[in-house]
Amino acid sequence: MLSVWYPATRMQQGLWVLDRDELQRPTQLVPSVVEFTGEVDHGHLVEAARLTLARHPSLRARFRFDLRGRRVEYRTDGEPGTALLRDAEAEGLTEAEVDAYVRTLCGTPFDLAADAPARAVVVRLDARRTLLVLVSHHIVVDGLSRTMLLEEIFTVYRARLAGTVPRLSDPPHPASVVAERPPEEIAAQVDEVVERLKGAPVDVTLPFERGAGGDLEAARLGATVTTRLDADRTAKALAVAAEEGCTTFMLGVALLSATLARNSGQRDFLIAFAWPGRDHPDAGDVIGMFITTVVLRITLEPGTTWRELLGAARIAAMEAFMDADVPLDALAARLNPDRTRLWPPLTPVLLNLDDAPHTPVLAPGVTGRLRPLDPLYVKYDLAAFVRVTDGAEGRRLELSLDHPTDVTDPLAVSAFLTDLRRSAADLATSPEEPVLEQPARTIDLDDPEERLALVRSVWREVLGIEDTADDPDDDISFFESGGDSLLLVVLVERLSQASGRTLRTIDLFRSATVGGQADLLAKPAEAL
Repeated sequence: MLSVWYPATRMQQGLWVLDRDELQRPTQLVPSVVEFTGEVDHGHLVEAARLTLARHPSLRARFRFDLRGRRVEYRTDGEPGTALLRDAEAEGLTEAEVDAYVRTLCGTPFDLAADAPARAVVVRLDARRTLLVLVSHHIVVDGLSRTMLLEEIFTVYRARLAGTVPRLSDPPHPASVVAERPPEEIAAQVDEVVERLKGAPVDVTLPFERGAGGDLEAARLGATVTTRLDADRTAKALAVAAEEGCTTFMLGVALLSATLARNSGQRDFLIAFAWPGRDHPDAGDVIGMFITTVVLRITLEPGTTWRELLGAARIAAMEAFMDADVPLDALAARLNPDRTRLWPPLTPVLLNLDDAPHTPVLAPGVTGRLRPLDPLYVKYDLAAFVRVTDGAEGRRLELSLDHPTDVTDPLAVSAFLTDLRRSAADLATSPEEPVLEQPARTIDLDDPEERLALVRSVWREVLGIEDTADDPDDDISFFESGGDSLLLVVLVERLSQASGRTLRTIDLFRSATVGGQADLLAKPAEAL
């Protein structure tokens, strides 16, 4: 087969030039681990993954750096990546050994000159549990491509299970949907965006400090904390946002900027977000690295109301959308000339809409869930994600924060998440009120999430837990978590002070879990 070398896209060039060693780091990998519950035909699933990896030109790519032309090139006639099966039960692997194997799969780099930039492994855990581990390189796969790949694997699997041929479109070659713009056009657009963002601080005051020292790789290890609004307040918040013409993403911009302002004296923010970068009409079915990082600017005045902030978030987002194809490195060179080569170049804060399916259905009777990545690698000091989930209790607004684990006070991140959630409640219930006239912090004991958060925080204090990752499960007894009768007395006193309820030792002894004590706080004071 004739080898045709194509010039890499501007985004791929940027990844390569940023730091060639960086391409071998785990931060450039895009792993997905899906755990299925139900009876899975493992042969069909492996074959579905193999066919999907072989179908897309970008997943057969090999890369080289053309020294004479000073550019990165790629060809797409290489062999596709492997799709393998491992039977953990037959091999006698323990859960810990399986977890270690999955971590290795998700962290093993690709040799982009010799390897296909994607691979898959199906791991049979037992008769009812199966893992699908899909790992690709960021130079050919972005977040949208990852979702497309998983959905295609599931589609092919269902077709093979039914004995039919899957209906799939023929993916265009990535080179056919990339249009290079004239340099003068890009320069003029950069000038316009620089004028709009000029004067904005390229740093954000965060409610925690980064730890000093340590190597770069360790500083990129991260963790996630998540909270959700109840269905009633979710409905109210979404209704207010819709009245102002705001999407869920724009609502997230308003909530994040408000909470950052409430926790500091800063009123002017640059917030980064990911843009799909698929403006070409044929790019919708292409697996590739098209996503770009875009920066918007949001400001607050002392009397800005929630409705006004939503309007400002809408305008800021629309302006950023219009200039989403402006090269971030060109903006950074103009707005932050003293930056280092370390990412990110303009702001340490990211906000994204999380619309990926977290509970995919593989086939009738077989449901899946996306496993949290372990380890999780982060690039931003604070990355916020907003999504709306549907459940039996109704639609709920979910807010998550990814953060580096080298923060000096990890509990401050959880406190900030509580503040973010409180901002959402304030927007839902008092949209006409000024954002920055924050009332004295109180605990809403009618809110199940706030009750749980309160009990968890008091347990951490009493048990001496310094990292939220070490929190006991909500259904584990206080005594099984390291508590004793003396600490129970301290817990009664601290929880009574924090909640304003008069609690008795016998009450907490009978309701010895986080969940039980949170339910206890829901009762009227006279009933305790």
